[in-house]
Amino acid sequence: MIEPETDRPDAIHRDPVEQDPDAHTPGAPASAQQQPVPVPVAPVAPQRPFVREVHGIRTEDPFAWMRDRDDPQLHAYLEAENAYAEARTAHLDSLRETLFQEIKSRVQESDLSVPVGDGPWWYYSRTVEGGQYAIHARCPRTPGQPRPQIEGDAHVEGEQILLDGNSAAAGSEFFAVGALAVSCDHRLLAAGTDRTGDERFDIVVTEVATGEVLDTAITDVGYGAEFDRSGRFLFYVALDDAWRPHQVWRHQIGTPRHTDVLVYQEDDERFWMGLGGSRDDRFLMIGVGSKTTSETWLLPADEPTGTWRCVAPRREGIEYDVEPDGERLLILHNTDNPEADLAWAPIGSCSAADWRPILGSGPGERLLDIDAFESYAVLSLRSHGLPTLRVLPRDPASPTGFGAPRPWPAAGELTTISLADNPELDANTVLVVEESFVTPRAVYDVDPRSGDRTLVKRQPVLGDFDAADYVESREWVPAADGVDIPVSVVRRRDITPDGSAPGLLTGYGAYEIANDPYFSVARLSLLDRGVVVVVAHVRGGGEMGRAWYDQGKLARKATTFTDFVSVADALRGRWVDPARLGCEGGSAGGLLIGAVLNSAPDRFRVAIAKVPFVDALTSMLDPDLPLTAGEWEEWGDPLGDPAAYGWMAAYAPYDNVRAHTYPAILATTSLNDTRVLVTEPAKWVARLRTLATNDPAARPILLHTEMTAGHGGRSGRYDAWREIAWDWAFLLDRLDAAGD
Repeated sequence: MIEPETDRPDAIHRDPVEQDPDAHTPGAPASAQQQPVPVPVAPVAPQRPFVREVHGIRTEDPFAWMRDRDDPQLHAYLEAENAYAEARTAHLDSLRETLFQEIKSRVQESDLSVPVGDGPWWYYSRTVEGGQYAIHARCPRTPGQPRPQIEGDAHVEGEQILLDGNSAAAGSEFFAVGALAVSCDHRLLAAGTDRTGDERFDIVVTEVATGEVLDTAITDVGYGAEFDRSGRFLFYVALDDAWRPHQVWRHQIGTPRHTDVLVYQEDDERFWMGLGGSRDDRFLMIGVGSKTTSETWLLPADEPTGTWRCVAPRREGIEYDVEPDGERLLILHNTDNPEADLAWAPIGSCSAADWRPILGSGPGERLLDIDAFESYAVLSLRSHGLPTLRVLPRDPASPTGFGAPRPWPAAGELTTISLADNPELDANTVLVVEESFVTPRAVYDVDPRSGDRTLVKRQPVLGDFDAADYVESREWVPAADGVDIPVSVVRRRDITPDGSAPGLLTGYGAYEIANDPYFSVARLSLLDRGVVVVVAHVRGGGEMGRAWYDQGKLARKATTFTDFVSVADALRGRWVDPARLGCEGGSAGGLLIGAVLNSAPDRFRVAIAKVPFVDALTSMLDPDLPLTAGEWEEWGDPLGDPAAYGWMAAYAPYDNVRAHTYPAILATTSLNDTRVLVTEPAKWVARLRTLATNDPAARPILLHTEMTAGHGGRSGRYDAWREIAWDWAFLLDRLDAAGD
């Protein structure tokens, strides 16, 4: 469903010329070159001797000491870098404020998500003007009455507050919700909150009607929590020392935690787990998976002290997902088809030998998920690079239980189509979300059997926004090996492909995650300044299916980087000015940016690397770090496999920093990030400063650290908008696109 607008940061090389276009005082006209403003002096990170030896290869790493995040010298260095970044960009204060106000002015600050019906209640979240966080709430639902239409800050009749994020966050610089579970009788709420950004949550159980706190025993745990059917027990996920979800525990409400019962433990360090419940409330479900193998366990929700049942024991390389469907299970699996097939099995099945085929993926398709309702099922899939849906009508006469699948109507060249939250099994209609780069998110109430649909809510965009002023298109760029790479191009309609516009190229390319089109209010501030925004759907991502992912991982990871460079080359001189192309990527996309800057630094004028995974080889050599063991199937195990060490050493951004001229770089990170430790970007910037031949006045290298945040940056919506404005002011300034 559409949540109140908080916006999302975007997924966050030029030809050599005789005169460096950056060679002037930032923010000043060219005439000011005759009286240059003194440039602040960059911090110098301390160096301490350290040699790593693996597979007989000795590597000096004078910044390895930064691994200790409690080291006072590291904190002092990060604070010094922050001060330098602020001083180096002081001339952008006005632009940052302008960008923030633009974002804020386009957002309807007091807003309500689409209410979702569940039993006697409508559940929704809302925001209020001036509030950083969402308020999660519900109001009574009368049978036969339509969904309430509530706009702005109108009063909601009979509202009960589940969790007011603004009140709950009081006194905390960071606040995030990791679980928000309501008991089957709608009486109790379990809310997990994180106040540091380290993704460890404390769970509080309350009685919704009265607000009475019933339980605070569960602390320092992972995402997710589920009640049994009676509401007497709460199941939750515990983390090991490496932040890996590895256990599920059963807790009786109101009892001490030391009496909790361990019901599942995963000892294989490659595997993570998630906890959930079935749509019909009959089952609790544990999903366990590595990057290539998965397993599902079920427990009847009315038998909380019973024995969990494995649907099918794990088989190396086989992934499957389960959806209970009456007296059978629907199962998506890749046993014979890497792009997945849909099967069914009896409800009590314990073996893959029971799986019976329903349908397989077609050419250009990848099956992703199945949602079963009483009168139909809805299949989520990727088709020719975009997410869409397919309806499976019930047919008792068919051996599969379904009639011929019905394709979902296409909505646009770059429109993503997905199911919203639809908790009720007997729903005659489902909520469906559609959006694109230029079309704000819209929720439709759709009858899957007839195709009839009604617009419930379109994301409001205030001001003079007109979607017709913007254009999006899908292009195809040949990669170095001849494979066509899908590319999304977004621009104002009045920007023509004559090679004169500034451009921003973004990418990700890992974990089979697709960088799909989505609408961003914040992105409008770039587009309105003439920036052409381009997404390179490089291999390693999931845009074109499992094969696309497999071609950009492990020993073939370098393909991700060469794809990105090929797209950059295709843009320069056609869509964008070769001297004004920037790039951006975050997390694993930050690894992409770091690797590309080492191999092709001349393609870009400026680069933004957000929480970048740039010291990948060092991290993958340390199984005690969060994520490492579970990531070996993505990147390789350089500790146990010399070949993996070799291919990672060849591209790891930190290890391959060279003595050449880089673009202007802004690296952003957070002190409490547990996914990409602050150590990585800090070391990277320190090494760049040591080796890069950049003129710091023309091409600054900056590190900006949020000292009270996690992997996603600052948590409040206004703080997040200011963070975006900070980054994009730097980008626009370096691209000479800031305007007056």
